[in-house]
Amino acid sequence: MGLALHRRREEGRAPVTEPGRRFDVRVGSATDGLAPVSFAERSLAAGPMQWVALAAIALAAVAADQLTKHIVASQLQLDEGVHVLGPFWIHHVRNSGIAFGFFSQATAVVIVLTALAVAWMLLFFARSGARHPILPVALGLVIGGSTSNLLDRVRLGYVTDFLDFRWWPAFNLADSFIVIGVLVLLAALVLAEREPRRSRPVRDATARPS
Repeated sequence: MGLALHRRREEGRAPVTEPGRRFDVRVGSATDGLAPVSFAERSLAAGPMQWVALAAIALAAVAADQLTKHIVASQLQLDEGVHVLGPFWIHHVRNSGIAFGFFSQATAVVIVLTALAVAWMLLFFARSGARHPILPVALGLVIGGSTSNLLDRVRLGYVTDFLDFRWWPAFNLADSFIVIGVLVLLAALVLAEREPRRSRPVRDATARPS
């Protein structure tokens, strides 16, 4: 009788469950422990140092271009020139188009396209400014040159050109900065494609030192 009552009490109890297992998720491994991360991903967004470098290069380009244009416009009459050496002349001309005199009859279109190009370059730099150390220099020259010519077109309706080699349309420092920046950017991209990509492995945090 007592044995039967004891069995009933045991059957009436809630089943004893094993305490819940805690899964330890560690850096460098997946939650199932079967797919360790072989390399660390870094952000390519531009950081404070990249933005400072870009701003310094762009502002220096704008200042140099505006200063030389002011000197030429104040010292030479329109269409007046001074021979320097060989085919090189300092020739004061005005250009309402883009670099090297192209699209001179579409000033409004040039202003809009230039503004869109500068905005796109800033967006690209914000997302990929840390991709290559030369990006702040290359894009800084392109943005600075484009911005300086854009300011003149909005303010005056034209830009001042004065570097004249006779066999090529006259241009200014801003045009030179744009071309140099694009060439530097292309060279950096070509060299980056030729270099073998190496991934730096990260030791799994769950591994024990030998």
